[in-house]
Amino acid sequence: MRESWKARLRSVWVRVRVPEREGRRWAGAGFVVLALPLLFVGVEAGVRARIPSSSAIVRSTEVYGRPLTLVRGERADPAAVESHLRRLGYRRVTAGDVGIGEYYLGRRGWIVGRRPFRPVSALSGGGFLVARLDGWGRIARLEDGDGRRLTRGQLEPELLGRFGDRADQSRLAVPLADLPEELVQAVLTVEDQRFFQHYGLDYRRIVAAALANLEAGQIVQGGSTLTQQLAKNLFLHPRRSFVRKVREAVMALALEARHTKEEILQAYLNEVYLGQDRGTAVHGVASASRYYFGKDVGSLTLAESALLAGMIKAPNAFSPYRNAEAARERRTASEEPLRLRERAPPIRSARYFVDWVVRGLHGAEGVGALVTTLDLRLQRLAEESVRRGVERLERDFDWLREGEAGEPLQAALVALDPRTGEILAMVGGRDYGRSQFNRAADGIRQPGSAFKPIVALSALSRDRSRRAAPEFTLASVLQDEPLHHQMATGVWEPGNYDGQYRGDVTLREALERSLNVPFARLGIELGGDRIASTAMALGIERPLDAYPSLALGASEVTPLELTRAFGVLAAGGYRAPLTSVVVAADRAGQLRGDVAPAPGGDGAWVYDDAETYLVTSALRGAVERGTGRGIREWGFHGDVAAKSGTTNGFRDAWFVGYTARLAVGVWVGFDHGGSLEIPGAGAALPIFADFLEGAVGPDGRRGPWGSEGFRPPTGLETVRVDPITGLRGGWGCWGEPELFLRGTAPEASCSGARSWRGIEELLERGGSEARRALLRLLERIGNRESRR
Repeated sequence: MRESWKARLRSVWVRVRVPEREGRRWAGAGFVVLALPLLFVGVEAGVRARIPSSSAIVRSTEVYGRPLTLVRGERADPAAVESHLRRLGYRRVTAGDVGIGEYYLGRRGWIVGRRPFRPVSALSGGGFLVARLDGWGRIARLEDGDGRRLTRGQLEPELLGRFGDRADQSRLAVPLADLPEELVQAVLTVEDQRFFQHYGLDYRRIVAAALANLEAGQIVQGGSTLTQQLAKNLFLHPRRSFVRKVREAVMALALEARHTKEEILQAYLNEVYLGQDRGTAVHGVASASRYYFGKDVGSLTLAESALLAGMIKAPNAFSPYRNAEAARERRTASEEPLRLRERAPPIRSARYFVDWVVRGLHGAEGVGALVTTLDLRLQRLAEESVRRGVERLERDFDWLREGEAGEPLQAALVALDPRTGEILAMVGGRDYGRSQFNRAADGIRQPGSAFKPIVALSALSRDRSRRAAPEFTLASVLQDEPLHHQMATGVWEPGNYDGQYRGDVTLREALERSLNVPFARLGIELGGDRIASTAMALGIERPLDAYPSLALGASEVTPLELTRAFGVLAAGGYRAPLTSVVVAADRAGQLRGDVAPAPGGDGAWVYDDAETYLVTSALRGAVERGTGRGIREWGFHGDVAAKSGTTNGFRDAWFVGYTARLAVGVWVGFDHGGSLEIPGAGAALPIFADFLEGAVGPDGRRGPWGSEGFRPPTGLETVRVDPITGLRGGWGCWGEPELFLRGTAPEASCSGARSWRGIEELLERGGSEARRALLRLLERIGNRESRR
């Protein structure tokens, strides 16, 4: 392939014989001898004038989001697919005219002409992808361009950012053989027509330029060859001076002596500066092709090639985004209209995620590209939900507009796939430019009542160390009465949020209504060590203080940790390892198996799915009847389990929850810990609801992360239970349905306790305690009957 390229280039464009490498080396040396008077200012420069390898030229690492994957048998949102393709620069066409870099989306079928994804060649080799849809919008058939059936097909991912010592430069090294002849010919025509005839310095051109400049009385024409430009771009500063021109000339001669013409041409085309992409310098024709036209460089048309070649002289002045008319006039094929890539809005807060990924990597030397788990659609939704939520709070509550010392109100959001542990969205704050502190991953705050589901799981799960049944069920009766617990530091007297007490309540009611006192009693009975052990099993790695107040969320966690713990509940007890990188590749596009985030543990089943479903059932009740019911008021009506959290003094507001396929956590507060004066259901819940509705639709079933809802696992049974006594329903006290692990439901009936015989038994016990119990029972019976 390389020889045929050389043959075509020599015969069609230049029609002169290029000397063999050894002969050119002597010829170049001859020019060096003739230029001895100049060498005293250029010896050092000439010594280091060697073309760096591709890995040395492209030293930054590009970070991409997750590829958009179409799966046979699953629904795919046409709007999301088209939005993804348009941001990548694909053009929509009619069904019969789809080419590479184009797509067709019809009611019953889709065709995508995929471009090869050069940064990771194994991820997508390009080619056509054809999807056939059924009447319900599911992908019934998926095929490649040759008609071979596929189970899944990927579309190339979007770029998130770069890191490394050239992170402010966009570069993509491409072999000369992969570049279209029209592009190379256009560049040589504009920049150096005698490239294959000179040996680094074109003396004809130098003399002609000197005469033109003398006649004009100013610099109007340059005499630099393509080799000189390469030497300047690779090794020298841009400031013009006589010394720099001498060094440039010596380096050009050295380059010609040490490298073939093809090597020099390839290096130039991969290095040349071609404009700015929001503060990032675009270098090389391959990066420019991707930026301006959204296509692989090998697919450039003659007009597009001419436009890039015409930009080299003044990339910013002739940029088609800045000055389309000047760009049209500069190119040689001016009749064809400009078809530029649609520039997507920047992903502002993905910088938090990129920083987090980079910080956790090991073995990243020489990595050219990382493809991550971040879903760009969800990331955009997360950013917008955080922005809207914070602005709404500042608009509605004027004391939140500016915190102490001018610090603004902050918020963080993290979303993950509970089945795989993949991070899907991460917003670490409202403005990365102002503060790079990642509150989603590094913000250590008290979770308050958002920690109660962990306490509930500790109470409802089997004690594996003793192989014993759980001591509590959702129907267990807990006291909601004033509590005075003696500790070494004094008396602990927790209270409920509203300052009220409700007597005896079930564990379910205590969790749904987020009652502190019953959970404080539950925590004392369980013990702090057991609760901390449950939290660790769910993925909270931070050491927790095993004090009684742990049950009310007094120990600090990060939003990422707490969301991961809720994700274990969503996954039925499976703790997936946190994952942020899908694949890594070197700068030649080949996969690297030695690059991964820092080890975060292997996946493991830490709880039985029936045990975790008991907590899910109560958290679904919290949405329907308890502190999470505001989700419905904000327009989300899908199946979701969630819990709010508010810390002492209203310093932290939380809302964390999950569907069957998506776990989401939101925190709102001030970095300095000032009071919000608003609970989690008022500050964090609206952001959660806004994001969830955008992610999976108002019914919770749309898009790749939608689901049909929670499905009860085996190992459970439903028994009617009297909420007053916690006993099995019976005559005169039919009770209400409640979930139990099989074999743990109460066997005794409430009929006896609720009959006159039960009352007589209480009276026989005598004493004030019996009388109080009787009065409490009669009061509850009266309240229950009045509600009916």
